[in-house]
Amino acid sequence: MGWGDLGVYGEPSRETPNLDRMAAEGMLFPNFYSANPLCSPSRAALLTGRLPIRNGFYTTNAHARNGTERRVPSPAPRPQKLPLPRQPILSAGGCSSYQEFCEAGGSVAQNFRVSPRGVPEVSWVPVSRHLGHRPQFHPLKHGFDEWFGSPNCHFGPYDNKARPNIPVYRDWEMVGRYYEEFPINLKTGEANLTQIYLQEALDFIKRQARRHPFFLYWAVDATHAPVYASKPFLGTSQRGRYGDAVREIDDSIGKLLELLHDLHIADNTFVFFTSDNGAALISAPEQGGSNGPFLCGKQTTFEGGMREPALAWWPGHIAAGQVSHQLGSIMDLFTTSLALAGLTPPRDRATDGLNLLPALLQGWLMDRPVFYYRGDTLMATTLGQHKAHFWTWTNSWENFRQGIDFCPGQNVSGVTTHNLEDHTKLPLIFHLGRDPGERFPLSFASAEYQEALSRITSVVQQHQEALVPGQPQLNVCNWAVMALQALRQERHCRWVPGGLVLHCEWRRPQGPPARGKSGANSDLAS
Repeated sequence: MGWGDLGVYGEPSRETPNLDRMAAEGMLFPNFYSANPLCSPSRAALLTGRLPIRNGFYTTNAHARNGTERRVPSPAPRPQKLPLPRQPILSAGGCSSYQEFCEAGGSVAQNFRVSPRGVPEVSWVPVSRHLGHRPQFHPLKHGFDEWFGSPNCHFGPYDNKARPNIPVYRDWEMVGRYYEEFPINLKTGEANLTQIYLQEALDFIKRQARRHPFFLYWAVDATHAPVYASKPFLGTSQRGRYGDAVREIDDSIGKLLELLHDLHIADNTFVFFTSDNGAALISAPEQGGSNGPFLCGKQTTFEGGMREPALAWWPGHIAAGQVSHQLGSIMDLFTTSLALAGLTPPRDRATDGLNLLPALLQGWLMDRPVFYYRGDTLMATTLGQHKAHFWTWTNSWENFRQGIDFCPGQNVSGVTTHNLEDHTKLPLIFHLGRDPGERFPLSFASAEYQEALSRITSVVQQHQEALVPGQPQLNVCNWAVMALQALRQERHCRWVPGGLVLHCEWRRPQGPPARGKSGANSDLAS
């Protein structure tokens, strides 16, 4: 979802009344960022409070690549366990306060109340995580007590031979697959997934609110191509199918907030709505969103790829109608959640997230940089109002000539380049207040440029000197992400040459699985 997809951010159709009301009753952040222009690294950063370059969700296959690069083979180690903290707010046994933590379409909400025992007893995560399909990456291995969703997005459909359709799970048990038990009509865009995920969240809150402190992480993906919406919302938006999906997410947020009021816990509930990357303009206009006045979209480190909508709501604590110009990051949700629970970040690793409570509750503005990484490359840095580009690149000429365009209709000479351009010796610097679209770089000879360059250079040097990169985990594209948790049964799998990737041959059983046996083993040939 993009910065410009909400009415409160200027979307002209004004089709997000619940989110707009949430902003009117709370605080709006116009300068809030994802940790990466792609979903998986950004979500890993949310859960760890660390940049992808630190937690390993990046690639070293080729310079400044977002993910796998098939034309540049590179040896890579077997995937390592994501180093999630052992005692964060995300862990059911490590918190000292009542927490709900919901993410919707890349958006987040959190409930806070001191519990009698001082420990959240039940946690739950629904929908796609993009953080690994093998058992060691399972949410229930990382502090969550319940899970409903998928280890990947709703891509497909596939042939169930070389690639099976992506599974959907309830806890450890597979309950179906996208395009099968969970149908998605690619022609019409009809799917009930958002309604299913919403009902799961509502039921969970009702079940737990009066009994246990809890933590809820909710992340629907309806605005991710192929875009979908349920039948009551299809054809209702002025913006086409993408707008239908946004309207359904907005309606869902409204129902979640209404339930909190009905349960009389709204004044104990901190809600935060944001996104994991900018709108994917490559899918525009049919299935792409709006990044407002900002340049380009998902996959790029221009503002349109990483600046996100962000709303905070906590009745009785956050004054209504506030706007904070604090530079914020999705990683701050980790650190802020710890602060709400009376905890401090782990001391055995560097944490990039900032505690936003002073900004939320007292209106403080804290000086901090925002680092824009693409793969293993620091592409740009923002400090205050100034953004310095050390490298510029959209995508290759080869891909661009094939119709892949991350910046449709937004060519800026010398900025939206299709060759990877090195500006490290003389960075391009923009004043994002006067020029949010990154179209007019400051003159190299100006005093403003020299002062901004000096400040940013000092911050970048400190960052790079202290940086210890994590082991890259995105160097190999392993189609087994479509597979089941039962990959440990490797009789149908083999390691490809070099022992780097597990390759699985998938064969559907001749008959349907037995009733009540919808777990992972049911789709493995015997």
